[in-house]
Amino acid sequence: MAWLLWLFRGLTLGAAPRRAVRGRAGGGEPCTGPVLGEAGSLATCELPLAKSEWQKKLTPEQFYVTREKGTEPPFSGIYLNNKEAGMYHCVCCDSPLFSSEKKYCSGTGWPSFSEAHGTSGSDESHTGILRRLDTSLGSARTEVVCKQCEAHLGHVFPDGPGPNGQRFCINSMALKFKPRKH
Repeated sequence: MAWLLWLFRGLTLGAAPRRAVRGRAGGGEPCTGPVLGEAGSLATCELPLAKSEWQKKLTPEQFYVTREKGTEPPFSGIYLNNKEAGMYHCVCCDSPLFSSEKKYCSGTGWPSFSEAHGTSGSDESHTGILRRLDTSLGSARTEVVCKQCEAHLGHVFPDGPGPNGQRFCINSMALKFKPRKH
Protein backbone atom coordinates (compact mmCIF):
# COMPACT_ATOMS: atom_id res chain seq x y z
CA MET A 1 0.00 0.00 0.00
CA ALA A 2 2.81 2.42 0.85
CA TRP A 3 4.28 2.05 -2.64
CA LEU A 4 0.89 3.03 -4.14
CA LEU A 5 0.86 6.19 -2.08
CA TRP A 6 4.43 6.91 -3.16
CA LEU A 7 3.48 6.34 -6.82
CA PHE A 8 0.59 8.80 -6.65
CA ARG A 9 2.31 11.41 -4.48
CA GLY A 10 2.55 13.93 -7.33
CA LEU A 11 -0.98 13.42 -8.58
CA THR A 12 -3.08 16.58 -8.25
CA LEU A 13 -6.81 16.39 -8.12
CA GLY A 14 -9.28 19.08 -9.12
CA ALA A 15 -11.10 20.92 -6.38
CA ALA A 16 -14.31 19.33 -5.23
CA PRO A 17 -17.43 21.25 -6.19
CA ARG A 18 -18.72 23.53 -3.43
CA ARG A 19 -21.99 22.47 -1.84
CA ALA A 20 -24.65 25.03 -1.11
CA VAL A 21 -25.35 23.75 2.37
CA ARG A 22 -25.03 24.94 5.97
CA GLY A 23 -23.76 23.75 9.34
CA ARG A 24 -20.80 21.98 10.93
CA ALA A 25 -20.19 18.39 11.77
CA GLY A 26 -20.41 17.51 15.45
CA GLY A 27 -16.67 17.57 16.16
CA GLY A 28 -16.18 21.14 15.00
CA GLU A 29 -14.54 19.98 11.78
CA PRO A 30 -15.92 21.26 8.49
CA CYS A 31 -17.98 18.45 7.00
CA THR A 32 -18.17 17.44 3.37
CA GLY A 33 -21.79 16.47 3.02
CA PRO A 34 -25.02 15.66 4.83
CA VAL A 35 -24.85 14.86 8.54
CA LEU A 36 -27.46 13.63 10.98
CA GLY A 37 -28.95 16.62 12.82
CA GLU A 38 -31.03 16.93 15.98
CA ALA A 39 -33.99 14.57 16.37
CA GLY A 40 -32.77 12.51 13.41
CA SER A 41 -33.26 15.35 10.92
CA LEU A 42 -30.87 15.62 8.02
CA ALA A 43 -28.63 18.65 8.47
CA THR A 44 -26.01 19.86 6.04
CA CYS A 45 -22.92 21.96 6.31
CA GLU A 46 -20.97 24.46 4.29
CA LEU A 47 -17.46 23.86 3.04
CA PRO A 48 -15.14 26.68 4.13
CA LEU A 49 -14.71 29.58 1.71
CA ALA A 50 -11.28 30.40 0.32
CA LYS A 51 -9.56 33.62 1.40
CA SER A 52 -10.28 35.23 -1.99
CA GLU A 53 -13.98 34.39 -1.67
CA TRP A 54 -14.16 36.01 1.78
CA GLN A 55 -12.40 39.10 0.39
CA LYS A 56 -15.07 39.41 -2.32
CA LYS A 57 -17.93 38.93 0.16
CA LEU A 58 -16.74 41.29 2.92
CA THR A 59 -15.53 44.88 3.15
CA PRO A 60 -11.78 45.21 3.84
CA GLU A 61 -12.57 46.16 7.46
CA GLN A 62 -14.92 43.19 7.96
CA PHE A 63 -12.33 40.85 6.43
CA TYR A 64 -9.60 42.19 8.73
CA VAL A 65 -11.69 41.69 11.87
CA THR A 66 -13.43 38.39 11.07
CA ARG A 67 -10.89 36.48 8.98
CA GLU A 68 -7.58 37.93 10.25
CA LYS A 69 -8.62 38.23 13.93
CA GLY A 70 -8.36 42.00 13.96
CA THR A 71 -9.94 44.47 16.35
CA GLU A 72 -11.76 47.65 15.42
CA PRO A 73 -10.71 50.81 17.28
CA PRO A 74 -12.62 51.37 20.55
CA PHE A 75 -15.71 53.62 20.40
CA SER A 76 -15.78 53.39 16.57
CA GLY A 77 -18.28 50.57 16.02
CA ILE A 78 -21.67 51.23 14.46
CA TYR A 79 -23.49 49.08 17.06
CA LEU A 80 -21.80 50.43 20.20
CA ASN A 81 -24.71 52.73 21.07
CA ASN A 82 -27.49 50.85 19.27
CA LYS A 83 -30.46 50.46 21.64
CA GLU A 84 -32.95 49.04 19.12
CA ALA A 85 -34.58 45.67 19.91
CA GLY A 86 -33.45 42.83 17.68
CA MET A 87 -30.81 40.22 16.97
CA TYR A 88 -27.13 40.53 16.11
CA HIS A 89 -26.05 38.07 13.41
CA CYS A 90 -22.65 37.04 12.04
CA VAL A 91 -21.70 39.37 9.18
CA CYS A 92 -20.08 36.44 7.35
CA CYS A 93 -22.74 33.70 7.48
CA ASP A 94 -25.84 35.35 9.04
CA SER A 95 -26.00 33.02 12.07
CA PRO A 96 -27.86 34.58 15.04
CA LEU A 97 -25.33 35.31 17.78
CA PHE A 98 -26.51 37.84 20.38
CA SER A 99 -29.88 39.29 21.40
CA SER A 100 -30.28 43.01 22.10
CA GLU A 101 -31.91 41.94 25.40
CA LYS A 102 -28.47 40.85 26.67
CA LYS A 103 -26.60 43.93 25.39
CA TYR A 104 -25.34 46.46 27.93
CA CYS A 105 -23.00 49.44 28.15
CA SER A 106 -19.70 48.26 29.60
CA GLY A 107 -17.82 51.50 28.93
CA THR A 108 -15.05 49.59 27.14
CA GLY A 109 -15.70 50.93 23.63
CA TRP A 110 -17.14 47.78 22.06
CA PRO A 111 -20.66 46.33 22.04
CA SER A 112 -20.96 44.12 25.12
CA PHE A 113 -23.33 41.25 25.86
CA SER A 114 -23.87 39.25 29.06
CA GLU A 115 -24.53 35.99 27.17
CA ALA A 116 -24.86 34.54 23.68
CA HIS A 117 -28.26 33.90 22.09
CA GLY A 118 -29.39 30.35 22.92
CA THR A 119 -27.60 30.15 26.28
CA SER A 120 -29.48 28.13 28.90
CA GLY A 121 -27.95 28.69 32.33
CA SER A 122 -24.28 27.93 31.73
CA ASP A 123 -25.00 25.68 28.72
CA GLU A 124 -23.82 27.26 25.45
CA SER A 125 -24.29 24.15 23.30
CA HIS A 126 -27.25 25.72 21.46
CA THR A 127 -25.57 29.06 20.78
CA GLY A 128 -23.93 30.26 17.58
CA ILE A 129 -20.53 30.77 19.21
CA LEU A 130 -17.45 28.83 20.24
CA ARG A 131 -14.76 29.78 22.75
CA ARG A 132 -11.07 29.35 21.98
CA LEU A 133 -7.85 30.03 23.85
CA ASP A 134 -6.06 33.11 22.47
CA THR A 135 -2.43 33.71 23.48
CA SER A 136 -1.63 36.12 20.63
CA LEU A 137 -0.77 39.07 22.91
CA GLY A 138 1.38 37.06 25.31
CA SER A 139 -1.34 36.39 27.87
CA ALA A 140 -4.25 33.98 27.88
CA ARG A 141 -7.62 35.35 26.76
CA THR A 142 -10.77 33.65 25.50
CA GLU A 143 -11.57 34.33 21.87
CA VAL A 144 -15.18 34.14 20.66
CA VAL A 145 -15.77 32.80 17.13
CA CYS A 146 -18.86 32.01 15.08
CA LYS A 147 -19.70 28.31 15.35
CA GLN A 148 -20.96 28.24 11.74
CA CYS A 149 -18.09 29.89 9.82
CA GLU A 150 -15.36 30.43 12.46
CA ALA A 151 -15.36 34.20 12.05
CA HIS A 152 -13.48 36.02 14.80
CA LEU A 153 -16.06 38.01 16.77
CA GLY A 154 -14.14 39.30 19.79
CA HIS A 155 -13.35 38.04 23.30
CA VAL A 156 -15.17 37.14 26.50
CA PHE A 157 -14.00 38.33 29.92
CA PRO A 158 -15.06 37.37 33.48
CA ASP A 159 -15.98 40.92 34.54
CA GLY A 160 -19.57 41.23 33.31
CA PRO A 161 -22.88 41.71 35.09
CA GLY A 162 -25.44 39.18 36.22
CA PRO A 163 -25.20 35.69 37.60
CA ASN A 164 -22.61 34.41 35.10
CA GLY A 165 -20.39 37.52 35.29
CA GLN A 166 -19.40 37.42 31.63
CA ARG A 167 -18.67 40.28 29.24
CA PHE A 168 -18.73 39.33 25.58
CA CYS A 169 -16.74 42.16 24.00
CA ILE A 170 -17.68 41.96 20.30
CA ASN A 171 -16.51 43.92 17.25
CA SER A 172 -19.32 45.75 15.41
CA MET A 173 -17.56 44.85 12.14
CA ALA A 174 -18.30 41.18 12.86
CA LEU A 175 -22.02 41.79 13.31
CA LYS A 176 -25.13 42.49 11.25
CA PHE A 177 -28.12 43.81 13.20
CA LYS A 178 -31.67 42.76 12.36
CA PRO A 179 -34.42 44.76 14.11
CA ARG A 180 -37.21 42.87 15.82
CA LYS A 181 -40.37 42.76 13.72
CA HIS A 182 -43.43 43.96 15.64
